[in-house]
Amino acid sequence: MYFWIVFNGPYPIYRMCIWHSRSESSICPTNLLAITTPTPCHLEDAPMLYEVRTYTFRPGTVAEFEERFAKRLPLREKHSKLGAFWHTEFGPLNQVIHVYPYEDLRQRTAVRAALAQDTAWNQLPGGADLVVAQEAEIMNPAPFMHALGSRDYGAGNVYEMRTYTYAPGDIPKVLDGWANAIAAREEFSPLAACWTSELGGLNKFVHTWVYKDLNERARVREASRQAGGAWPPQTGVRPIRQENKLLIPAPFSPVR
Repeated sequence: MYFWIVFNGPYPIYRMCIWHSRSESSICPTNLLAITTPTPCHLEDAPMLYEVRTYTFRPGTVAEFEERFAKRLPLREKHSKLGAFWHTEFGPLNQVIHVYPYEDLRQRTAVRAALAQDTAWNQLPGGADLVVAQEAEIMNPAPFMHALGSRDYGAGNVYEMRTYTYAPGDIPKVLDGWANAIAAREEFSPLAACWTSELGGLNKFVHTWVYKDLNERARVREASRQAGGAWPPQTGVRPIRQENKLLIPAPFSPVR
């Protein structure tokens, strides 16, 4: 039997159950043992959701947008903090990805409303004259994800964002398989973020890895996939679509 479990308690296990119950694709079997016996996770230090905003710009204008954004950032962070800011180097070009952590959708709505009324913020030029496309997605953190920015990776890194789209109902299997294997994979390089989509494009599993450079990426991918190892995780399902992007953090990005 399947249950919808919703608690308002302060403990991580209650939060995880809330996360599992948010969308139809995340419904999972649960029982009293699952409620009283916590599973390892890092959600006690993580926000409940992330907004991932992807803007595509006219060629040659990404640097101009980043300069404008840097000037507006102190005003933006009076309302809520920036989680990460990258632009694409490989994959879809002329894109900027900025990430905002929120406790819930109510906080996001309040922040967006406050920004619309912020005269100082609106007086500084944004990027409306440079943008050709915008996308916003609400993402749930995976149970094994460390909060974005909670670990220091140093500076000068590159980030690979890999987006896998699965058939409806497959995401819980993916999360289970990854939970069993992620510790072995992180012996080679850290996982900066791992999300599943809640609003926007559905059935997406997004994982972002940190590397010093592309040479390290090649070495890590080869070393982590040795025969007989824990990686890649055994999930029993395969994605129906895959995409990756190489991302460069802006100088003001909290994640560098």
